[in-house]
Amino acid sequence: MKDLIYIPEPRLLFRHGQAMEDPRDGLTLFGPLDESKPYGIKAGVIGTETGIKCFERWVEWVQRPVFNATPLLGRPPFPGFETVFRSRWNTKPLLTLTVTDAEIDEHLYLDEPHLRVYGTVSVFAKRILEAIREETEKPELWFVVVPDRVWKYCRPNSVVEPEVRQQALRAFKQAKQAKTFYETRSLFPEMDREAEPYVYEEQFHNQLKARLLDDMVLTQIVKESTLSNIRKPSDSDFDARAAARQSEIAWNLCTAIFYKVGGRPWKVADIRDGVCYVGLVFKKDETTGTSKNACCAAQMFLDSGDGVVFKGALGPWYNDETGDFHLSYAAAKALGELAIKSYTRKAGGPPKEMFIHGKVRFEPNEWQGFSDAAGTATSMVGVRIREEKNLKLYRKGQNPVLRGLANIRGERSAHLWTRGWTPRIQTYPGREVPNPLIIDINKGDADINVVLKDILALTKLNYNTCIFGDGMPITLKFADAVGEILTAGPIKDVPPLPFGHYI
Repeated sequence: MKDLIYIPEPRLLFRHGQAMEDPRDGLTLFGPLDESKPYGIKAGVIGTETGIKCFERWVEWVQRPVFNATPLLGRPPFPGFETVFRSRWNTKPLLTLTVTDAEIDEHLYLDEPHLRVYGTVSVFAKRILEAIREETEKPELWFVVVPDRVWKYCRPNSVVEPEVRQQALRAFKQAKQAKTFYETRSLFPEMDREAEPYVYEEQFHNQLKARLLDDMVLTQIVKESTLSNIRKPSDSDFDARAAARQSEIAWNLCTAIFYKVGGRPWKVADIRDGVCYVGLVFKKDETTGTSKNACCAAQMFLDSGDGVVFKGALGPWYNDETGDFHLSYAAAKALGELAIKSYTRKAGGPPKEMFIHGKVRFEPNEWQGFSDAAGTATSMVGVRIREEKNLKLYRKGQNPVLRGLANIRGERSAHLWTRGWTPRIQTYPGREVPNPLIIDINKGDADINVVLKDILALTKLNYNTCIFGDGMPITLKFADAVGEILTAGPIKDVPPLPFGHYI
């Protein structure tokens, strides 16, 4: 192995042009990058009476500082929502929708998973869509507070215990039969409606977001128990292990909320102008009978910190022999044009450089499609990023290697440790010896040192959590999650939407 190099920890930019390594330091000292809206957070909430009370108590609770019983650098106290984000959040929701336990339980214990999840999601989705059409008040963001039993029974492979299980009335013996029927359609609308639950993924979170995409509804789905975790040491039911995560939950949820309503908490401080990063997302489409069909989408992140998701073409992109996904020339060109067009609309002109991140090497025909979409105005670079499981690096002492170490293998390849000992928080937030990422410049030309610096910076743009840094760059971090939502149902022409709709 050649000598290791160290890439300094990327800094993030906050209010007043101030830069810090840790997002929690920057938010506490200087506030978010974007100024808050004068009216604050316009949130709606839907849940049971218990869930709504949990939500209102939690919102009131996070207006004040949240301290850990045992102070840790890796889990700093949360100073309070308005103190951190310089934005007001009324403890009374703008709009409240109540669902009953009986409405949920009518579907929650069915023995057929597709009918169970579809029916439970419908209880929440229909009420939200009705409110959007009929109510005067228009929340920017909907909190969907679900009982813990919804999380338990509305996930893939969930099993309902025999003592509470209810037999569902089935119109189809097998899910495959229903999916085929739904694709071919019939002369009887009622039969189409009975087949519809089977073309949706049996996962509450993904299905709800997928069914609300057409109406561009922003949601934050949260369990009642998460919001109930506000006990004090003096309380009789205080749980020390749960309480250890109180400030972490406050940081994560509040940051995600601020981002979803249109604010940028931070951006990378030293990022180059005119550069954007695109992560390719592939997910096999289980709503059709064709095993090779997959949905392709792209997550694009701009130098401004904005993120956009595009849904590309559905097609036979999966290769059974290699287990890889690759686009045709036409599909790659169409997706590239969509990304360039969206960037131009936001920035006023095409990007100078576009880095496309993927998990496999780009094929020549596929890359030609991307290149032709960019034309001569944009320099295109294809980068393959994978976790290297066959390489471990040990050092003397109790602590693992530093985050930011890199082993340059050549002009177009390197190992990069995005996980490891982090000086600012004086810990390694992991349990096993960290694996590096293996970075390969597959297409185009770029300085490997610049590519490594960019990828390390992209591990700090996860606005869904407020942590020091991730192991994967944001371009690929949520690849599977975004793909699962886009294939969670028969989603058709979804316009480019901010990343907040998918997290």
